[in-house]
Amino acid sequence: MTGTPANIARYQEARKVTLIGSIVDLLLGVGKITIGLLDNSQALLADGIHSLSDLATDLMVLVAFKHGSRAADDEHPYGHGRIETLMTVALGLILIAVSGGIAQDAILRLFQPERLMHPGFYALGIAAISVISKEAIYQYTMRAARKLNSELLRANAWHSRTDAISSVIVIIGIIGSMAGLEYLDAVAAVGVAFMVAIIGWNLSWKSVRELIDTGLDAEYVEKIKQAIKETQGVRALHMLRTRRMGSDALVDVHVIVDPEISVSEGHQIGEKVRAMLTEQFSDINDVTVHIDPEDDETSRPSNHLPARSELLDMLAKRWSAFEESKDIENVTLHYLGGHIHISIQLPLHLAESSKKAHEISQKFARLAESDKNIEKIKVYFCE
Repeated sequence: MTGTPANIARYQEARKVTLIGSIVDLLLGVGKITIGLLDNSQALLADGIHSLSDLATDLMVLVAFKHGSRAADDEHPYGHGRIETLMTVALGLILIAVSGGIAQDAILRLFQPERLMHPGFYALGIAAISVISKEAIYQYTMRAARKLNSELLRANAWHSRTDAISSVIVIIGIIGSMAGLEYLDAVAAVGVAFMVAIIGWNLSWKSVRELIDTGLDAEYVEKIKQAIKETQGVRALHMLRTRRMGSDALVDVHVIVDPEISVSEGHQIGEKVRAMLTEQFSDINDVTVHIDPEDDETSRPSNHLPARSELLDMLAKRWSAFEESKDIENVTLHYLGGHIHISIQLPLHLAESSKKAHEISQKFARLAESDKNIEKIKVYFCE
């Protein structure tokens, strides 16, 4: 497969964990169904189908990780992380469908007592083995999910735990049936189906929310805000947007900086924000920082102002009468609050005295009085 070394390592780790889980699911699924048929336990049959559905989802996880870990390309500039998300939706829907079939069959048997099964000790034994083995797989997979920060692995881990819990329900149903309460086995099967449906719904709904770019939870976003505010050079922030793509979190933010600093310093502050977020928050891997000199979230008062070339053409005509205008070395424009602040740089030798420097400054400053778009003009004398 192609991808970054980190993505390849992530896929290899996930594959190892999932393959081990799939072997356990295959053995348990076949064993439960076989014993369920031989030892007359409908609940164990349902649990066996649940285990085989785990096997199917294990394969989906492998496919999702293989393709979702591929590097970004021209058609997918943000990478392929959403493949994991789509597979998680599919996994949830499969679980809901499986639960519906289990519940339907069990309910029909409840209304037809002659079809109720009578399980024995073999069914009880394999159900107990299932509880122990599936809880072990849950712990193993969940550790990998935390390490890799994978919602898909976390979902698969919980799928394993539901199998363990459903096996507990099966044990209760089998014991009840063996004690003479024959309907408890079918009731247990309905309980298993209900649990599987809930897990399927939760997985699908969470992933659907990701597909429509639902933001990260409020508490997490607040931590991100606080971290940005504490970055040196950031005065404030607004328009913070977050979303998730597979195991990665993406952040877009506008930060307000001192409007008098240079473009390069503003860029450096933005880079500090980006690096800080990716280092401090392990799941954030893509940050877009927009540098603002003022808050433009609700209004953009400077949009109507002329662009640099248009403004300088107009100013050149006005200050052409000034002898000093031919010596202008640099003009800096600041678009703030619906007006333009202009800084003009002149050579130091023109300022023969403080009085002369003041006279020159006043001549240029008076230009601001005749133009409603210009707030002020400052003159600097530099060597």
